[in-house]
Amino acid sequence: MDEAEEFEELRPLLFSIAYRLLGSVGEAEDAVQETWLRFAASATRPTATKAFLAAAVTRVSIDVLRSARVRREAYTGPWFPEPLLGDPYQDPARSAELADSVSTAALLLLERLSPLERAVFVLRDVFAFGFDDIASAVERSEPACRQLLVRARRHMAAGRPRFTADRRERQELASRFFGAMRDGDVGGLRRLLAADVRLTGDGGGKAPQLSRPVVGADNVARLLGSVVPWLLTAEVSFEPREINGQPGAVFRDRAGRVLQTLGVDILDGRIRAVRAVTNPDKLRHLGPVADAWAVDEEVKRARRRTA
Repeated sequence: MDEAEEFEELRPLLFSIAYRLLGSVGEAEDAVQETWLRFAASATRPTATKAFLAAAVTRVSIDVLRSARVRREAYTGPWFPEPLLGDPYQDPARSAELADSVSTAALLLLERLSPLERAVFVLRDVFAFGFDDIASAVERSEPACRQLLVRARRHMAAGRPRFTADRRERQELASRFFGAMRDGDVGGLRRLLAADVRLTGDGGGKAPQLSRPVVGADNVARLLGSVVPWLLTAEVSFEPREINGQPGAVFRDRAGRVLQTLGVDILDGRIRAVRAVTNPDKLRHLGPVADAWAVDEEVKRARRRTA
């Protein structure tokens, strides 16, 4: 196997590491490409290619993450990771860890960690790398990496989500939720929502978004039950899709362009969080992006006509 074939075989793993570190599909793909350039330019072929490439993509991602943190501090409104419709890396032995770690809730928790803590946690607890490889990747001693992991686990445990274990039950509840949303069934929505449910949107100042989070079952049910039917009158459609390993949907305008994604967190048989991503910069990897402002104006005109 030549080096290009070897790299392509490991590309899904490298992307999955980079995405968990960066929360961005585009930045993760760039980090993987930079890793390839470093690998191809190496004068000698490493004895352990997987460890070498994982270390390289981790270092590239840490550098990007440090600069990205400055940008995120100036971000308009809530920041969410770019929606991921499918994790390219599959490992049946670690399927639970992989699914949990790519959820939006988990990625938001990872944002609380320092870049080094985040890297050590992802490499050890998600991908099960040894401390020797991790130490090489983050350029710290093994004892230092163990301390970084202890701190990272403590931060993660403080707010770690616990999703409904039964996948079928989760999908059935989500199906009922999206059906009630389509029908404008406020009562049906209310029965599926946790009392303290939180609806939040990420538009980044580049698309219509909520001025503040909507909290509480009554408020969220009324908002979704009134807004979504109006979107449907503008020929907006939505298809159920997994968003970051959890139930969700992709909304499209009448031309099939991506308008937004909507993801939900389900715990204890109730929907605890609803997150919308409308920032067009975070949707481009899903295909052509809709003009959300134009759709919003069309809905407003329709509502005025019936007022």
